[in-house]
Amino acid sequence: MTVLKGFKDFILRGNVIELAVAVVIGASFTAIVNGFVTGIINPVLALLFDTGDLAAATVPLGMGRNAPELGYGIVISAIIQFIMVAAVVYFALIVPMNYLKKVQFRKKAEEPAVVEPAPPTDTELLVEIRDLLQSAHNDRKKSESA
Repeated sequence: MTVLKGFKDFILRGNVIELAVAVVIGASFTAIVNGFVTGIINPVLALLFDTGDLAAATVPLGMGRNAPELGYGIVISAIIQFIMVAAVVYFALIVPMNYLKKVQFRKKAEEPAVVEPAPPTDTELLVEIRDLLQSAHNDRKKSESA
């Protein structure tokens, strides 16, 4: 039963939920960026490389009809998609988070620091104990003489 309780605590912890949300949002961003690159960037680059489809852009590695071809177009497309996803993540997530952290840090720096009184020294404590013992002793003497 403790294993199931531990698992439940793990799942209900905020970090796991936030991570799941981040994965879903990341997948959505990736789909949007891939659509943008496939639909807009790749056709423009295909014009530059004089090919109908950028992924089909190749260079023959040898002479003849059966010579293998180096498919550089698909690599260029993948690099562009990676750069676009990285840019979206950076500008949509990292920059705003860094700004919020900076604002939070400034607010903490502007707040006056709460100065707690220093704890009493050993000598001060001993003097206080001595005074308490002396007053207790004096009270006992008064009650015995009365």
